[in-house]
This record gives sequence, structure tokens and C-alpha cells, in this order.
Amino acid sequence: MTYHPKSDFMSVMIERGFLADCTDYQGLDEALTKGVVPGYIGFDATAKSLHVGSLIQIMMLRWLQKTGHKPITLMGGGTTKVGDPSFRADERPLLTPDMIDENINGIKQVFAKYVSYDDGPTGALMLNNAEWLDDLNYLDFLRDIGRHFSVNRMLSFESVKSRLDREQSLSFLEFNYMILQAYDFLELNRRYGCLVQFGGSDQWGNIVNGIDLTRRVIDNQIFGLTSPLLTTSDGKKMGKSADGAVWLNADMRSPYEFWQFWRNTTDADVGRFLKLYSELPVDECNRLGALEGQEINDAKIILANEVTTLCHGAEAAATAAATAREVFEKGGVGDDLPTISVTSDDLPVSIVQLIVKSGLAKSGKEAKRLISENGAKLDDAPLTDAGLMIDAGALSSPIKLSAGKKRHALVQLGD
Repeated sequence: MTYHPKSDFMSVMIERGFLADCTDYQGLDEALTKGVVPGYIGFDATAKSLHVGSLIQIMMLRWLQKTGHKPITLMGGGTTKVGDPSFRADERPLLTPDMIDENINGIKQVFAKYVSYDDGPTGALMLNNAEWLDDLNYLDFLRDIGRHFSVNRMLSFESVKSRLDREQSLSFLEFNYMILQAYDFLELNRRYGCLVQFGGSDQWGNIVNGIDLTRRVIDNQIFGLTSPLLTTSDGKKMGKSADGAVWLNADMRSPYEFWQFWRNTTDADVGRFLKLYSELPVDECNRLGALEGQEINDAKIILANEVTTLCHGAEAAATAAATAREVFEKGGVGDDLPTISVTSDDLPVSIVQLIVKSGLAKSGKEAKRLISENGAKLDDAPLTDAGLMIDAGALSSPIKLSAGKKRHALVQLGD
């Protein structure tokens, strides 16, 4: 990337590693130097929370606002009814309108932590594409919008081609998705003067369609900018961990577990993740990322604190760090560990069931393997008996279960 940007936003995108591709570097950079640029990202409401995989896009919107521009968070109340087929092996399950609304309410909580919604020139907008998609007249839409799309070209996009190459069914419903997303960009430009769409690099085809449609229908120039599709240095998809998705909502993934996810970052990813997910200066991110030995662990704690502070607040980050210190350094229990309760009616209960119930293993088979490979501990002592039964006496005070050195849970007697 040899282009030297004039705008603060493009400088941040390039320096911090957010930029995979742009439809017109110079044109977007010029627009960013001339006034407030509204830019959007669309988020389909397929779950009640976004996960860490979406955090790179949310941080892009945060930097857009911090550098003097206007973020638009677009909820896919309409497009979620269709489902994005991009790089999926199968069709998404269809959600009811009530489920979509419930998911949107959960997702909205995240954005307010990263961007400021106010009436100022750079105040963020929260929109829902159901506003213009729900009442579309099918015949008018086909005539006015559908005629601008070439099926030959749509079939050439990688997201569609990969599905067809594997001879996996692509429904007509899903095939419409890219037309609807392109129409979103046209409507956002027409209604709100939106000039740029951001997304992961898997969204390139959808973004380019919107730019092309807007030029054809109202002859406006707009832009697209994509971020790299992130995988960790060991090849795992960003946002997933051994025990499932790393959600951004506290009621779906506790701040302590969220903090722990970042603390467990592999050494090779620390510098890159600090640049993408924290606001520490780039030089400091590079310095911390280059540390080795015990010092790189200190850098991981800084990463965990910075990211958790942005998502859950400084107090939650400090509590998580203190709990981690207590658990790892002093062998204590810690007040903020994931906790499960069992009632006296459940007792006695096998240790294998408790390991599964606490989320430290996905199945009884996995829990037994953990025990046989000496990876499980009960109150910091090696757990060797997979047939152990826990009764009320054993739960007179909470017991601590551990899987490896870094994953822990408490089991207590409930009402």
C-alpha cells in the first residue's frame, strides 16, 4: 500500500491494519478532507448479540466518529428475513419478525459503548432497513432496481460461485440478498447522504453492487472500504473459542470470560490485536507486541484490560483482572468466576456432569478425556476419578473446577 492519505481516518485505517481494499482510495480520502462523511455498516440480526468477529467493524465506526465523521449502524430488520448466503455452506434458518426484533434490541446495547448517538453533526445514527424494505412493491422493485443487475455477473461473485461449485443449493430467496444490500446503500445515500460502506472482505461483491446501483439510479459517487477477514495466527476464525462464540453482550458472555479470551491471545497476535481492538498509540502497540517471555504475558493483560474497558467498562475490566490474579497467582477462588448452581434435588451428581454443565467440556466424553489426560482439577488438586460423585457434604462450600491452567468455574449449592 503506497498511497499516502491526507485524511486522519484513512491514516488510522492503514496504520492500524484495518484496510484490506478500497474501491477508490483517493476519491474517498478527498471526500474525508472536505467535510463530515457519513459511513455505514449493516448488521443482520441473526442472534441477540454480536460476537468478537464483528468487533473490527465496530472499531472502524468508532474511529470514523473519532476522526470527525458520522457513523451509521444499520440493523438488518429487513435483510435478516432473507439471510446473507456469503461464504455459507447452507441456508440460514429463517427467523420470525418477533425474533428479529428481540435480536435487534440485544445488539443495540453494544453500539452505544463504542459510538455516541446524539444530534450533533458527527452523532451516530441507528437505522433499520425494514424502514424501506418492508413495504417494497415487488413488481416496482423488479422494474426499477432488478433491471440493473446482471445474473451472469451475480453468478461470478466468489460468495455465490463457491456455493455452486460445491453443488450446494442456493435458494432464490438468498440470491436476492445481494440486491437488497445494494438497495440499502442506494437508500442510505438518497436519504442520509451516506458516502461509504464498510464491511469484511467477504462483503466486497455486495458493496460493489451497491456502488454500481447508486451510480446507475441517481448518478452519485459513493465508496466501499473492506477490512481483512481475521483469523488468529494459529488459523482459527476470530470470534470463536473452544467453548463457543465470544459474545459482546455481558448476559451472553461474562466480562470475566471476555477478558480471559483476550488474555489467552497467542504471542504472535498481541501487537496486531492491540492496534485493531485498543486505542493505544501504534508505536506502543508495536513495542508491546515485540515483547517476549513473561513480558508478553504482561502485554496480553494490557490488551485484555483495554478491550474489556471499551466493551464492558473500566470497572468490569479491573474486576476481571483482579479475579484472574487471585485465581492464577494465589490459587484462590475469585468472586467473578463463571458460577453454576445445583439444587439438593440434583444430588448426588457426577463430576463429569458438573464439568459439562459448567461449560468446561462440551460432552461427557470430552469431560472424561479431560480427566484421563490429567487436564482437570477439583479445588486446584488433580482430578483423576471420572466416576466421582458429588454430594451435599462436598458442596457445603463452593467447589472450583478447572480445565487446564486458564479455564475455571465455580459450583455452588443453590436453593
